[in-house]
Amino acid sequence: MSRNLVRTIAVAGATALTLSMVACSSDGGDAGDASSSIDCSAFSSYGDLSGTEVSVYTAIVSPEADPYIESFKAFESCTGATIVYEGDKAFSEQISVRVQGGNAPDIAFVPQPGMLQTLVATGEAVAAPAETESNVDEYFSEDWKAYGTVDGTFYAAPLGASVKSLVWYSPQAFADNGYEVPTTWDELMTLTEQIAADHNDGLTKPWCAGFGDGASTGWVGTDWIEDVLLRTAGGETYDQWTSHEIPFNDPAVVDAFDTTGAILKNDDYVNGGLGDHKTISSTAFVDAGLPILDGTCYLHRQASFYANSWPEGTTVGPDGDVWAFYLPATDPDQAKPVVGGGDFALAFSDRPEVQAFQTYLASADWANERAKATTAGGAVSANKGLDTDLLTNEVDKLSVEMLTDDKTVFRFDGSDLMPSAVGAGTFWTAMVDWTTEDKSSEEVTTQVESTWPA
Repeated sequence: MSRNLVRTIAVAGATALTLSMVACSSDGGDAGDASSSIDCSAFSSYGDLSGTEVSVYTAIVSPEADPYIESFKAFESCTGATIVYEGDKAFSEQISVRVQGGNAPDIAFVPQPGMLQTLVATGEAVAAPAETESNVDEYFSEDWKAYGTVDGTFYAAPLGASVKSLVWYSPQAFADNGYEVPTTWDELMTLTEQIAADHNDGLTKPWCAGFGDGASTGWVGTDWIEDVLLRTAGGETYDQWTSHEIPFNDPAVVDAFDTTGAILKNDDYVNGGLGDHKTISSTAFVDAGLPILDGTCYLHRQASFYANSWPEGTTVGPDGDVWAFYLPATDPDQAKPVVGGGDFALAFSDRPEVQAFQTYLASADWANERAKATTAGGAVSANKGLDTDLLTNEVDKLSVEMLTDDKTVFRFDGSDLMPSAVGAGTFWTAMVDWTTEDKSSEEVTTQVESTWPA
């Protein structure tokens, strides 16, 4: 299950908002008009869309929806179209019902490639126009385009993104102990050993971790395995694993479990400030990094959204109380593996105004409008045309740098790509059994393989 999605929709109630159309002249509008600062020259190719409407359906509700709504105003003002935005907590359950019932939105923001494929399979989705595809070719990597492509046809442009391949730490604690941010996996393990040797008091450990999340307990562990497998086996093997072209208990996957276990199942390395490795699954993921603040833990692997989990008053930044670095690759000179998530704009109509808006969403113009509107942070995108100077959040800047690096090999969260019975079921359970019951890597991977749907 996509945790970035869960955190986004954890706001009560559905939101349906209609954005009002504001007239805008080609030279930026009349003095005193709210739209007067908008340069409409970039919108001339969309034509005059006055009197048209485009409906958007998404899981993103207020307050997270507000920057999206604001970012659409330039398109509305310069083209004359109106964007009708509907955010719904029940999006994942309702989108298929609406599509199959003949009530599809013009555009849906789809949070998972597997869901996108399911919606395309209904026969109701339409391929993206050439203009949208051209923007994606210019501003996004082939990895991102591939997730919006089904059976060789390009359907959906990437929108927002999240990064999971981060390690949180205290810059001050590193400075006080003479530690440096590692740039390779070997350096990461050397640092882990050094911290363990320097702080052998039975309480302080190099790493802290927590898989606990109620009925969703275990998902944090799947992120660990995905990050490590992408580093140890590469993108092709990762793809074969998530699509079941190789079994879940393939030797490469077992090796990834063992490599991860060298950290998470070693009581000399975990669980700083919390206990031994068996406490990992009983520790709430939102609390797992907190021992960094009291000095009983030095390293915590967690996604970019964890920036919101630190207590009020915690300064997040390169010179702050906590900061994050890229989880190192085995050979960073060759590739920079990044695991993350994101959403995609899938259309169910080929009306001119829908195609124009879908093209706008794939542009650098929209990425920058969204960044300007997202003053509280959360405007991460893999769009290479995004002006990072517009980002107000240091974690956003770090994430965008990682996503747009030419060496980056991006892969979507693996459990989101698997059948839900596995990705949001037996894979989670296996991570709990692996840590709590000390089952071996071979045992738990074979356990999951036996549950893969025929």
